[in-house]
Amino acid sequence: MGVAFEERFPRPSVMGILNVTPDSFYDGGVNYRPDAAVASARRMAAEGAAIVDVGGESTRPGAEGVSLDDELRRVLPVVEALAGDVPISIDTAKAEVARRALELGAELVNDVTALRGDAAMAEIVAGEDAYLCLMHMQGEPRTMQANPTYEDVVSDVKAFLAERLAFAVAAGIREERVCLDPGIGFGKTVDQNFELVRRLGELAELGRPVLVGFSHKSSLGRVLGDPHASTGPLAASLAVAVAAYERGATMLRAHDVRAHVQALTATRAVVG
Repeated sequence: MGVAFEERFPRPSVMGILNVTPDSFYDGGVNYRPDAAVASARRMAAEGAAIVDVGGESTRPGAEGVSLDDELRRVLPVVEALAGDVPISIDTAKAEVARRALELGAELVNDVTALRGDAAMAEIVAGEDAYLCLMHMQGEPRTMQANPTYEDVVSDVKAFLAERLAFAVAAGIREERVCLDPGIGFGKTVDQNFELVRRLGELAELGRPVLVGFSHKSSLGRVLGDPHASTGPLAASLAVAVAAYERGATMLRAHDVRAHVQALTATRAVVG
């Protein structure tokens, strides 16, 4: 039986983002070749990433889906090359991708559908006793930014995550292996994204570690005055990561690992 999520990933931990796709919103496919991706993952680990999140299907707004074969072909060589060397999370909604990655040594499944995308996913995570991240998304990537609406974004996201956590536990996944992600940018307006961070303490009341992924997202560029921004700068990413940590976030998912580790280490020295 593995240790609880919060023991394995003490606050604050940084999850490095490794998009093995040709169409990442941020890096545009710089890690699409397996050798480049492996080198990037090793660098992130050296810079202090607690885990590196390997994903082969873009979930940027407007993204189309990727076939199982394509996703396997993108991520498995990377996971295999890193296994036992760099801690790996597999960012997938497909049970077969998760199964193969866990067999190769990945330890966390980061499922943006919160176990809704593939009926077989919960059983695989439970069977492997893997760590699991459940994320909130309104709609699906192709359409999620069309017109996001909520009664109260934080209450709605909290209720959704509570329901998905209960679903996971009922499926045999140990609660102490699970973390929760409000899904910044996944069917949210700019204001809603910032409100989720501002009221993060309400999500932490669910009793599970919270992961926040705000790195370089378009809301950061828009709050800085560009209404058409598709990304935001590092300085803004760091500011929100620090604010999220101060409000209870356990894990910060980031493209720039070294800068985030440094900012969060300094913040921890201040807040204790």
